[in-house]
Amino acid sequence: MKRRDRTLITHAGNNPRANKGIVNPPVYHASTVLFDSVADMHARGRDKFNNVYYGRYGTPTTFALEEAVAALEEADKAVAIPSGLGAITGALFTFLSQGDHVLMVDSVYEPSRFLCDTQLKRFGIETTYYDPTIGAGIADLIQPNTKVVYLESPGSHTFEIQDVPAIAAAAHAKGCVVVMDNTWASPLYFKPFRHGVDIVIHAATKYMVGHSDVMMGMITMREEFYSRVKTQVHGMGFAVGGDDCYLALRGLRTLSARLAQHQESALTLAKWLQGRPEVERVLHPALTDHPQHKLWKRDFLGSSGLFGVVLKPATDERIHAMIDGMELFGLGFSWGGYESLMVPSSLKTARTATKWTAGPTIRIHAGLEDPQDLIEDLARGLDRLRGN
Repeated sequence: MKRRDRTLITHAGNNPRANKGIVNPPVYHASTVLFDSVADMHARGRDKFNNVYYGRYGTPTTFALEEAVAALEEADKAVAIPSGLGAITGALFTFLSQGDHVLMVDSVYEPSRFLCDTQLKRFGIETTYYDPTIGAGIADLIQPNTKVVYLESPGSHTFEIQDVPAIAAAAHAKGCVVVMDNTWASPLYFKPFRHGVDIVIHAATKYMVGHSDVMMGMITMREEFYSRVKTQVHGMGFAVGGDDCYLALRGLRTLSARLAQHQESALTLAKWLQGRPEVERVLHPALTDHPQHKLWKRDFLGSSGLFGVVLKPATDERIHAMIDGMELFGLGFSWGGYESLMVPSSLKTARTATKWTAGPTIRIHAGLEDPQDLIEDLARGLDRLRGN
């Protein structure tokens, strides 16, 4: 029976009958696993990835989380990784070898760019960055040695929406694997496999965990890619602990309720900021004046709590005064937790295929506080920006 997302969030990866009626899967702390016999050890060893064999391969706690995430994303399999960057690294090294080429979206999450410019380059893998709005034009950039086309929609800090189906179709026509970072929308508000994506990445640290207390990444995929991905990440030594898996499962159970509030609060703040004289424009794809709003409306099922704000020209001193004095918006990296955050966006050197020419930009994550309190905090901050 097909279950709707809110039901899946509540029940997927959960089997109380197998755990003496206990609702939450127990936490397994494991390295060594004992076998009944040599024959049992050999039997489990023939399928290490789907059996309890050794702690690094996973435990029932790991498998419960992976099952739940895969079900929500409409994937066949999921693999838990110790961080979002770890998930990106594991996915790319699964499909790239020395002499290969990857097309990477220019608006990508900064650690992804760092990976391409350092580790991939070191291993003889070439990266070309492309305009996030290129659409089907990506076909002109695909080389004979291009193996992966990587997307992130919306883009980090600048929030461009990509034409995922058009890019995926062009990539598949040339035999490329399509990898996408879906952290912003979560599996609730964008369904990558419906749009031609092959491998999906999440910084589960953010909305899936939702409480700013766990580092974790997820890779989801069709069955055909599972053995390759799992072999790669196992070979890199990636493994997640039982306590982190438990906390991620606990966070996942409330994702639909939390994300609905993040969405509502972010839109409330974004619309309020549109009316402020200090603001040049708001970078939120659910707003009708966003350049790719129609694409967002066509493909996405909702929006999350993260968006950008371009301010009118101001000195660094005034921008720092605004941010430093915030009471409810913390100054810190990551997002997706229950608390609101604000960071300045350093975009002058963050692009190579395109150029960011807008004014000073900040990134806001709307947490679960009352939006009116957040608006009052923002109003005081904008007063400081003006020097009042």
